[in-house]
Amino acid sequence: MGSIRVRESTEKLFFDFRYAGKRCREQTALDNTPVNRRKLEQILKKIEAEITLGTFEYGRYFPNSPNAEKFSKRALSAARQYHETPLFNQFAWDWFEEMKIQWRKSHIATVRLTLNNYLLPRFGEKEVGRITKADILEFRASLAKVTSRSGKHLSATRINHIMTPLRMILSEAANRYEFSSPYHGIKSLKVPRTDVEPFSLDEVKLILSSVRADFRNYYTVRFFTGMRTGEIDGLQWEHVDFGRRQILVRQALVNGELNYTKNDGSFRAIEMSQLVVDALKDQQKATGKESFVFCTRSGTPLSHNNVTKRVWYPLLRYLGLRQRRPYQTRHTAATLWLAAGESPEWIARQMGHTTTEMLFRVYSRYVPNLTRRDGSAFERLLRSEFDLAKSLEEASDEV
Repeated sequence: MGSIRVRESTEKLFFDFRYAGKRCREQTALDNTPVNRRKLEQILKKIEAEITLGTFEYGRYFPNSPNAEKFSKRALSAARQYHETPLFNQFAWDWFEEMKIQWRKSHIATVRLTLNNYLLPRFGEKEVGRITKADILEFRASLAKVTSRSGKHLSATRINHIMTPLRMILSEAANRYEFSSPYHGIKSLKVPRTDVEPFSLDEVKLILSSVRADFRNYYTVRFFTGMRTGEIDGLQWEHVDFGRRQILVRQALVNGELNYTKNDGSFRAIEMSQLVVDALKDQQKATGKESFVFCTRSGTPLSHNNVTKRVWYPLLRYLGLRQRRPYQTRHTAATLWLAAGESPEWIARQMGHTTTEMLFRVYSRYVPNLTRRDGSAFERLLRSEFDLAKSLEEASDEV
């Protein structure tokens, strides 16, 4: 709230209040007397009421003040466009602290890394309301020139992930400080569709017959359940139900920490085939006394990076198979289920998808007879019709 104060050097009263985020002090020619104080306090109450209602006009109360032009409607309109706003550095961290309560730990770490490595070095010292569309586009273009540790340029997917927090921060600032977000109209970079590379059933058999004995059960479960890496690495015995022949996916291991599954679709029950049941019962002999189904000798969860580098890739090289990420075991499960004629709806539930759209979009080309989209039905129709016509023609010739 504002107040009526007295200037010691002149003993004259002045107004002291805040407007449009600024402290305003306006001098008067009135002496410091109780009557004058009450008079100015009434005027101040009226000023503050108009500020609250949004009807306050600075020049009407203080026409000779330098602030009258500064706070004119035209000036305020321009100020809203380029708003006197906090520095990006300050606002970004405030936004981060407010948002992280709804994020998983892994996502918190990712956003913090994005802020520190990319956004703050570029925008940290700029007022959040003065960042322009040109600034954003220039920043995005600069990301395309950045190289990773491997020497490769950042992918379109990685750039989009870096830009997402920037878009969210500017959108929130625009709402709070009443200006138009400069991010409006900027679309994400188009990401090339990545092709899946599932293994054939013969390749799966070869891998399972050749892999180290202590990892045979691990890869059997991966190939025939479609579980994600974090899901199988975070699987605990309490979530294996042999009675119902189900694996209950409730959590995932991310950066060494257990987190709840990332969405409702991922929270699911996977039906176990006999191969999976047998593999898990055999695994129970080795790790049944531990919390995690697949773990180290000390009972700690597996490190997927170590397993990939020391077991998976060396095995593929040894077998002469093309190097593929372990995640392809998930794609393999989907294509094998589809090829076997399982219901797409059932497969989608097994995979943790909410719809069957991805199955038909991603995997259909690997299963020629999926919903009979291989042209064989049309081929049989034509053959039967032409054979019938030919038979009728031959019969008429005999007559």
